[in-house]
Amino acid sequence: MVETTTMMKVLVRVREFDVEKDLPAVEELERRCQVGLSGDMAAVHDHADDGDGAAAKEKKKTKTKTKKKKAGMSLCVEQIGDPLARVRHAPEHVMLVAEYGEEEEKKKVVGVIKACVKTVSRGGKQEKPFVKVANLLGLRVSPSHRRLGIGTALVRRAEEWCVARGAEHATMATTESNAASLALFTGRFGYAPFRRPEFIGHPVHAHRLPVARGHRVFQLPPEVAAAAYARLLPPQDAEFLPADMPALLAHKLTLGTFVAVAADGASFAVLSVWDSTRSLSLRVRGAPALLRASLAALRALDRGAPWLHLPSIPDIFRPFGAYLLYGLRMSGPDGPALLRSLCHHAHNVARKNPACAVVAADISPDDPAAAAVPRWRRFCCDEDIWCIKNLNPDEHDADDWAAPPPPPGRHLFVDPREF
Repeated sequence: MVETTTMMKVLVRVREFDVEKDLPAVEELERRCQVGLSGDMAAVHDHADDGDGAAAKEKKKTKTKTKKKKAGMSLCVEQIGDPLARVRHAPEHVMLVAEYGEEEEKKKVVGVIKACVKTVSRGGKQEKPFVKVANLLGLRVSPSHRRLGIGTALVRRAEEWCVARGAEHATMATTESNAASLALFTGRFGYAPFRRPEFIGHPVHAHRLPVARGHRVFQLPPEVAAAAYARLLPPQDAEFLPADMPALLAHKLTLGTFVAVAADGASFAVLSVWDSTRSLSLRVRGAPALLRASLAALRALDRGAPWLHLPSIPDIFRPFGAYLLYGLRMSGPDGPALLRSLCHHAHNVARKNPACAVVAADISPDDPAAAAVPRWRRFCCDEDIWCIKNLNPDEHDADDWAAPPPPPGRHLFVDPREF
C-alpha cells in the first residue's frame, strides 16, 4: 500500500512500515517527538502536531490569548521495544510511515502513525453487543517537517485502511492542553470529544503496604477471571470492553487477576495487573533540585535505617517502568476498602520488579472505583481526551455514540495493551 502526494513541489510518500528498512529512522523520530502525561509541556500520549491549517491557526490563537506557563514537573513516556506493541494484539493492524524527498538516496522518514481495527463493546442495548472500532495512535511528525500536510496525509490514509477492514468508528487520544492536536482532529478530521479517562499513579515504596486485616486476597486462574468479568462487565454495561477479553487475561504480561473478599462475604473487589515495563519507559522531568536532593536523602536514610519504614521511593528522575491496573470493579459496603487493599497488594507485587517504580490505572473519573485507587499528585493526569468519529456518516446512527456524557452506570474499559 503506497500513496504519493505532492506538497510544495516535494514528494511525500505514505507507505507501510518496513521493519528492516525503517526501524532506526522511526526510533529516532520517536526520540525527537516529545511525549508526556502532563499539560505543562503540552505533550500527550499521541502528539499530533501537524501544525498546518486549522491546527496552526488555533495554536497561534492560543499563544496570543494565554500567558506562557512557567515550566513545571512533567511525566514523560517513551515507547521501547517492539514499535508495534500497542497495536499488535489486534488481528488487523498497521504502521504507516511518510517519506519526504524526491531522490531515492535523500528520502527520509518524517512521519509515522499506527492504527488497528478491534472488536469492542459499545454499551447499551444494541442489536450487536460488539462493534468494529479503529484506533489511531502514535502520530508523529518530525519537528522540522511540520505545516507541510504530512500529518493530514498519514491520518487520511490510516482512516482509509481501517474503513477497508470494516471499522465503523475511529478513536484517537490527546490532552486538553495540546490545542494543536485537538484542533487538528476535531476541526479538519471531524472527530468529537468523547470520554475523559484519568491517569492515576502511585510510586512503589521501598516497603510493603498493608493489606487490611480481614481482607482475604486470592488470585484467579485466567479462565475463572474471564468468567468473573463476563458477569461483572457485560457488554451492555461497558464501553470498549475487548471481545478478546479472555486472551487479555491470559496474556503473558497480565501478571494476574486478584480478588479481595471481606470476612463477612458481603463485599468484594477485583482487578488485573499488566506489566508494561517491557514496552514503556517513564521519567519525571523538570523537578526542582531541592526535591531531587530530598528524595535522594530519604532513600539513603532508608537504606541506613530500614526499621524506620520511611516512605522512600525509587529514583523517578531516571527512566523507569510501571504496572497498570485494569478491570477495577467492586461491590458492597466494604468495596472501596477492599479495592484499596488490592491496590496495595499490586504495589507489593511490583516491589519484586526492580524496573517498576509506579503502579497506575487509567479510569473514568466518575467511576466509583477511581476514588479508592491510591494516588500521588505528581503521577496523575486528568487532561486526557478521547475523540471519536463515525467512519460511515451516510449510514443513519440512531444512537449517537459521540454524545457525552455516557449514561449512568456505564463503565469505560481502558485496554492496557494500547497504553
